[in-house]
Amino acid sequence: FTVQAGQTLAIFGPNGAGKTTLLKVLAGLIRPQRGRVQVEGGRRAVGWIGHQPQLYGQLTVRENLRFWASLYDVQSPPDLLKRLGLLEQADRPVRALSRGLVQRVAIARALVHDPHVLLLDEPFTGLDRIASEAFSRLLAQHAAAGRATVLVTHNVEEGTELATDIAFMRDGRFVQLAPRAGRDSRDIALAYRSAIGGASPGA
Repeated sequence: FTVQAGQTLAIFGPNGAGKTTLLKVLAGLIRPQRGRVQVEGGRRAVGWIGHQPQLYGQLTVRENLRFWASLYDVQSPPDLLKRLGLLEQADRPVRALSRGLVQRVAIARALVHDPHVLLLDEPFTGLDRIASEAFSRLLAQHAAAGRATVLVTHNVEEGTELATDIAFMRDGRFVQLAPRAGRDSRDIALAYRSAIGGASPGA
């Protein structure tokens, strides 16, 4: 499959369908058993949010972002903390933060080098409504700038709202892959039950 610039592919599927494994393959963290992955710009062009935040607990929020920015030879964007509501937490060690705040820092870490491709595995986990809305705006801006996103989520409403394309996955394969084409979250949930079975993604 191909995800073009400006596209956001939302992937839904039951637990154990292979969604996280697929994202790790796309991120270059594990090798595919078959086929190949090609990302324009290589691994440096990828921003990744997985189940682990990939942050240093003893470092402050600001220090973590500076560290990750230095790995890409860029400056940490000065407005990133503000856009994610982290200014008041900037000089606190990550280990002192709540789960939701840590997730916000992980999002900032993935965005610090302005990647061309975002790979997101349940990125809304732990976020409150305000943080979720702020992150959704960032993702919309990312797409509007001609960047690509592959998103795995159990939240049909959030995934559908952001997506240009929808995929259903089961047993390591796409059962369905198609443009969203104006469908809303109820349409997607019905299509999912028809294609996969189960009450909802993750069931």
